[in-house]
Amino acid sequence: MAAVDSEFGEWPLKRLMTEVVGTGTKSAEDMTRAQAMEAMRRILADEPDHTTLGAFWLANRWKHNNAEELAAYTDVMAEHVQYAEPKVDPVDCGANYDGKGKTAILGVAAGVTAAAAGTPVVVHSGDRVPTQKQDAYKHVLDELGVRTELEPDESANMVDDTGFGFYYQPNFNPAIHALWERRDNMGVRTFVNTIETIANPANASVHLGSFYHLAFAKKMVNTFEESHHHDLRRVVMFQGMEGYDDIRPGYTKVAEWTNGEFDDFEIETAEYGMDFEYDDLGVDEDDVAGDSATITEEVLSGAREDRFADAVALNAALRIYAREDADSIDEGLEMAREAIDSGAAAEVLEDLRAF
Repeated sequence: MAAVDSEFGEWPLKRLMTEVVGTGTKSAEDMTRAQAMEAMRRILADEPDHTTLGAFWLANRWKHNNAEELAAYTDVMAEHVQYAEPKVDPVDCGANYDGKGKTAILGVAAGVTAAAAGTPVVVHSGDRVPTQKQDAYKHVLDELGVRTELEPDESANMVDDTGFGFYYQPNFNPAIHALWERRDNMGVRTFVNTIETIANPANASVHLGSFYHLAFAKKMVNTFEESHHHDLRRVVMFQGMEGYDDIRPGYTKVAEWTNGEFDDFEIETAEYGMDFEYDDLGVDEDDVAGDSATITEEVLSGAREDRFADAVALNAALRIYAREDADSIDEGLEMAREAIDSGAAAEVLEDLRAF
């Protein structure tokens, strides 16, 4: 047996590479929870040399992490997260931190609309996270004139004051933010891109996310179940555009997990007013955040009643449904449209600007 490191244990990343995860695509094994937790603690302490760290990240990417490993990584990350719980229990929306590069970012408009309908919403992101480094929640809010570089307690107050709150990753998750340069040098996504989206800085009991394939949704639900930190009662996920938490137009799947019970179902977005194609939600690729902010303001003010308004309403409906403030997506859609038509959604945006 290898000598035990007095600070971490007996599994430095190089040993994990040579004996467990890095032995080849056919012979690589999964780590135990203890091994994965030790690896993550070493990473966050900046203990591995950068060559070994890069190799470890690639080996994890090639072999595919299972839910137990992802939960272990998440739980170690949670040891460093600065949690700030609002008085209300919001829906946690952890979109793809890499951002979007082609289609409108609808999550701000959808979250504000849901908040106006009575469903508090929390979103979080950083500054153009590797590898794509494209526009995310923060950049749309910046364009709208909403403060984003908040301390966690301020973010919690924002939720309670307005119904919608933004948490800024460098402030609530500084240990992950400190990995930025090493992740950028990798050139490919790592498991950090996955776990940062489920940091859940408000300790919400409901998570809303997206997936490319249903198998990933099941893996994420299993990750929450395996996590010793998270204590969610409900997870709702759907096929999203560009990996984001904006639902993909057309025939798509929705997965939901409530208190240990998993189910999935199929919907046609046209049945909920979203009767168009993916490309119809495209924006200027040189100004995704700016265009998204303009669309957000126009939809929330009622000045825009086109495909973008329909997409925002359905995405808001899913947030309302996720928290079970509506018994069905149809009911959530009615609530979302009323929040826009009544002017309540526009008022929430003004409250955010004044915060």
